[in-house]
Amino acid sequence: MMDMISPVGDTALLISFGDVISPTINYKIRRMIEMIEDMKDPSIREIIPAYTSLLIQYDALESSYKELKARLEPLVSIPVEISEEDCVTVIEIPTLYGGEYGLDLPVVAAHNHMSEDKVVSIHSGRDYLVYMLGFIPGFAYLGGMDSRIATPRLQTPRQSIPAGSVGIAGEQTGIYPSQSPGGWQIIGRTPITMYDLQREVPSLLSAGQYVRYVPIDEESFLDIKKIQNQYVPISRVIKVGELRG
Repeated sequence: MMDMISPVGDTALLISFGDVISPTINYKIRRMIEMIEDMKDPSIREIIPAYTSLLIQYDALESSYKELKARLEPLVSIPVEISEEDCVTVIEIPTLYGGEYGLDLPVVAAHNHMSEDKVVSIHSGRDYLVYMLGFIPGFAYLGGMDSRIATPRLQTPRQSIPAGSVGIAGEQTGIYPSQSPGGWQIIGRTPITMYDLQREVPSLLSAGQYVRYVPIDEESFLDIKKIQNQYVPISRVIKVGELRG
């Protein structure tokens, strides 16, 4: 599908990059954001990314839809491809699986006819692309989970899920950055702080990074929990061709 620009009301436009969620489209969206920011267009008020599109809110008194579309079309037409040699950042998330920290791990295992250890091995054996942040502040939508451990959401959402909980919903996985209601199957928990307003950049994760879950034991979990914000997760810069999964 060709890239398309269309109006959304009288103060926004939508740039669509296709209808399939993929790392290539996500990469193109992120490159588009960079190019738009480099324009320093005074009429643009906000850029909101989604899985396959960009919503751009603008001041209609400073620029018309037709004028802004004309300035954006040359950027949309620039070809963007991911190379195996491109570098990406991988953030390691220490995770304690199962037990009281992952109450739904037995459910995920039973649903997929495998042992709990196998679920953990599969879940922690891939690197997950952060497509975007949303739902609640700091919640990262991750892509790339193995379909072998896909599990439906809870029929009745829980009223409260602890911060740091690692869950599965369908073929997605993610981390609750703060205590929140939710319907994901909780298979583990990380002791690190995913979202903190006291930090210069509150969210630990950002779009375009990758998450690597690293299994830990309860002793390590409690040790990290004690130092909370002092803990700095391991961050690696690797080539795209070196990503797991």
